[in-house]
Amino acid sequence: MMVLAVMLQVQVMNAQADAAYVPTAENLAARESFMNDRFGIFIHWGLYSMFGHGEWYQYKEDIDYREYQKGMDAFYPAKFNADEWVKFLKDCGARYITITSRHHEGFSMWDTDQSKFKITNTPLGRDVLKELADACARHGMKLGFYYSHIDWHTPDYPVGKHGKMLGRENKPNWARYYTFMNNQLTELLTGYGKVNCIWFDGMWEHGGEAEPFDWQLDEQYKLIHRLQPACLVINNHHEAVIPGEDVQTWERDLPGENKNGHAGMDMGALPLETATTMCDHDNWGYDLSEYGKFRSSKELIQLLVRTAAKDANLLLNIGPRPDGKIPEEAMERLHDIGSWLKVNGETIYGTRGGSIGDGEHYVSTTKGKHIYLHFIKGGLKEVSFEVDGQVASIVPLGSNQKIEFKQKGREVKMKVMYPSTATDYIVDVVLK
Repeated sequence: MMVLAVMLQVQVMNAQADAAYVPTAENLAARESFMNDRFGIFIHWGLYSMFGHGEWYQYKEDIDYREYQKGMDAFYPAKFNADEWVKFLKDCGARYITITSRHHEGFSMWDTDQSKFKITNTPLGRDVLKELADACARHGMKLGFYYSHIDWHTPDYPVGKHGKMLGRENKPNWARYYTFMNNQLTELLTGYGKVNCIWFDGMWEHGGEAEPFDWQLDEQYKLIHRLQPACLVINNHHEAVIPGEDVQTWERDLPGENKNGHAGMDMGALPLETATTMCDHDNWGYDLSEYGKFRSSKELIQLLVRTAAKDANLLLNIGPRPDGKIPEEAMERLHDIGSWLKVNGETIYGTRGGSIGDGEHYVSTTKGKHIYLHFIKGGLKEVSFEVDGQVASIVPLGSNQKIEFKQKGREVKMKVMYPSTATDYIVDVVLK
């Protein structure tokens, strides 16, 4: 507790240097807790799920918003069971859930007073976010809400240069739309218990204009922090950190990388997160074509390890079916991740990224006097690395068999006995 108190004090002092945003002690504690969680589940679920072609279906097919909204009459996810979801995801090792409250299509997944385009006006007639919030409270799971700055349904939204009208008249009313968004955020932050984060998306639609679009984020972020000081603001805008944000997220890339073209920004000093899918395609919502195309459990576990080694959380996405069930392949992968975490979780939860490793064959995480070397690819017979201090022992995780090593000054040399069938061969380097 003393270490946490010192860290919080340092963060408060650093935050005070930025007069634009001074996070509260509750917020800084939430950031620390977030970093300890390391593994969360992203859920993309909305009206788009019913069509089975991902969350961008309306946009890609250029469907008139009036025709698209008729899908409400058939949306009936009767098999949705919030307790089943939460208990399963918790057993799979997830520490938090972030779910789409309203995606770009503009369909609200709760009983909002701000719009008739909502799930309680479907044949289901239930507030699934309220059910999920209550289940998370019962089972000790953190819950956050994705919220889109884009809206393909209302004419009030000012379409950017990369957008489409989708049958709407070009008569934007930003003041009214901004009020609408903040009223919805107020509903989520006052009627659904403790909210772990508000996860924004969509700002990139207004990128590249001659006159930058003013999203009025300062006031919106202040609203969130005023209603729930510990609520973390995360914005997937693909830009450098903006004052008022609490976590920096990467889309489909590890922090500091830009292999997928969404993350050319500089890395800030905030807690880090990588949001990605289980499949190697563009869709996050339910997609009929993804069957048989999921990444292997081994690949996903190694992704979790490499993300933690970057000192970041992995937010791994699932797209529930229109009936409210989690796809079988997703459940299989999550079950395997959970089984692995039950044995090896100490090397992930509560750790910080390590500086040891080549990033390809092995990476590292740290916790106290422990440096965990994660060997994720064969080919190495010996490694040398530097440490601050004297090494007391080196042992494979879960074993009493010590590995011989030599230390001269800061340099340590050790043999590598990497089993060819291992998903992640973990060695615990313990400092004196």
